[in-house]
Amino acid sequence: MIRPALIAAQAVGVALLAATPALAQETPASAAPAAAEWRTVTPENLLVVDTTKGRILVELAPLAAPKHVERIRMLAQRGFYDGIVWHRVIDWFMAQTGDPLGTGEGQSPYPDLEAEFTFRRDSAMPFVPVARPMGAEVGFINSLPVQTQPDAAMAQTGDGKVHGWGLYCPGVAGMARGEANDSANSQFFFMRQAYPALEKRYTVWGAVVSGLDVVRAIKVGDGDNGAVTSEPDRMVRVRVAADLPEAERPVVQVLDVRSPTFGTLVEAARRARGADFSACDIQLPVQVSGAAAPAA
Repeated sequence: MIRPALIAAQAVGVALLAATPALAQETPASAAPAAAEWRTVTPENLLVVDTTKGRILVELAPLAAPKHVERIRMLAQRGFYDGIVWHRVIDWFMAQTGDPLGTGEGQSPYPDLEAEFTFRRDSAMPFVPVARPMGAEVGFINSLPVQTQPDAAMAQTGDGKVHGWGLYCPGVAGMARGEANDSANSQFFFMRQAYPALEKRYTVWGAVVSGLDVVRAIKVGDGDNGAVTSEPDRMVRVRVAADLPEAERPVVQVLDVRSPTFGTLVEAARRARGADFSACDIQLPVQVSGAAAPAA
């Protein structure tokens, strides 16, 4: 399956992204998180992606895309992704995989998925805003950066909910598809850099919480449209942590976005970026313990 929209979007924004200054994400010593400020990612929502370049840990986002998360969990449990190559990798954009043919034309034997470009948010969903542009709120649901209609609009909707959608920041996981909206199946991609042109056009199903350096180290394509034609990197093993023996499970703790330290990080990023501040400027501190990645 060809993914023309992904490639077209890439061509529009590379120069813009290359011109964006990097923001230091180190936590100031005075803002080191207290023990109670860490949130442990549940094993059911932790995807462990072992690759020939290293380990990538992804927090799944069932609140944003329940059907796509269910598909990823099922394929991982059945070992579908083991050994599959990263067949299209474009620097300053994304790394794509999930095709058993390794060409961009393949998929799993299961039916295509209905798009989940947006989701409905109510007041019970754990959303923490970091900015309020006119008519919207931008923030986080756990580790996922999102934009949403404001809480005030909930009173004006029949179900008491408002629309939200994932933001394509570095490390965000999206589902690849063909030209039809409802054509996602098994192929997915991780963002190497921010790319807002994809928002509300491709389903967001999670966010890398550890291993963004690994995503950026995956071999870049040497063919047309970012195709990797020689010696591509591979996914060695992909499992949901809950499906691994307890002794093999990594334990991931992420800074809780409801914590005071998170507020300190947001303000530091806002000062550093000024009018250019966005949720993509926030990199959540993480602690990883437990089992190490197996040898590739």
